[in-house]
Amino acid sequence: MTTRRNFLKASALLTAYSLIAPKSLFSQPIKASRQKNSPGSKLLQITFKPYEAKLIHPFTVSGYTRTTTPIVLTEVTYDGITGYGEASMPPYLGENIPSVMAFLEKVNLKQFHNPFELDDILTYVDSIAINNTAAKASVDIALHDLVGKLIGQPWHRIWGYTPSKAPVTTFTIGIDTEDVVKEKTKETTPYKVIKVKLGMDEATDKMMINAVRSVTDKPIRVDANQGWKDKHHALKMIEWLATKNVDFVEQPLPKHNLEDMAWVTERSPLPTIADESCQRLEDIPHLKGVFDGINIKLMKCTGLREANKMINMAQSFGMKLMIGCMTETSCAISAAAQLSPKMDFADLDGNLLIANDCFSGMKLTEGKITLTDDPGIGVRKI
Repeated sequence: MTTRRNFLKASALLTAYSLIAPKSLFSQPIKASRQKNSPGSKLLQITFKPYEAKLIHPFTVSGYTRTTTPIVLTEVTYDGITGYGEASMPPYLGENIPSVMAFLEKVNLKQFHNPFELDDILTYVDSIAINNTAAKASVDIALHDLVGKLIGQPWHRIWGYTPSKAPVTTFTIGIDTEDVVKEKTKETTPYKVIKVKLGMDEATDKMMINAVRSVTDKPIRVDANQGWKDKHHALKMIEWLATKNVDFVEQPLPKHNLEDMAWVTERSPLPTIADESCQRLEDIPHLKGVFDGINIKLMKCTGLREANKMINMAQSFGMKLMIGCMTETSCAISAAAQLSPKMDFADLDGNLLIANDCFSGMKLTEGKITLTDDPGIGVRKI
């Protein structure tokens, strides 16, 4: 009788799997979940707790400096299997631990009896309140991790993405003194591309780039974090950066200044990438012709479900794709990495910037994102 029950359970999972997985995957062996828990409740249960990510170095961007990032760790459990998620809250998102905890208190997953009904569940989560995107992302990530574990496959395989197409990631250097920037640049030896935060005054911005260039000739990707307020100054800086082996410039102007941004992009010798201007799927149509590409972050767009939709829409507009992150544990970083094979660029170094990562997950090989066969989002608790 036990054998028959196990067979029926496996058959049910494979039937659900066939509804969401590409047909090509059925030519590959289905691997049992590596998380072997005893059978438990057939109700979806959510738990969460606050966590403080401690940064290895103070992190300065245009507008603020911080040494920690508040995080809420989320777990969704079904039948003894647990999926992990997180909400990471840098200042500009407008969320904090109390707001995330208050949102998650409202999430009633017990009304759903099938974790494979991701679209219905996450549509409900999104409808609970406006904004709260990091809180919503924590549920989305945990549910995707759970379903992947129930299936026994990582999400990049469920989507049919090719792991070898994952790009290299940048390593970020925040705004600092010349000597500190040089020291931080020396720490980037394993990485092939460096991301540099700008957006201060012209003298500071040029000092940052020149300090990096005094140490290495690696390609640089620049993020101005809305710091340049005037379109003429922005274009002047981009023209100067084009002489310094810079790949592109991210969010040079304030996020709502789309008219001036389109003017800059039209004249820019470098590609421009939207970050703060591109929060969710609905933003993308307004950015065609304004930016050359978009930076997708799970904490901005409510998680993997919407991020995958953003990929398809941006590609239909011929826009370049970048996957980014906040300062996050390996939980959210590994979730984002599942999308990386579809990306032109990646900035998934948030876990490398913290001293107390509580997960192990996505690995880097000489700076290249390396996806594993671990099911779900590919993480384990430390």
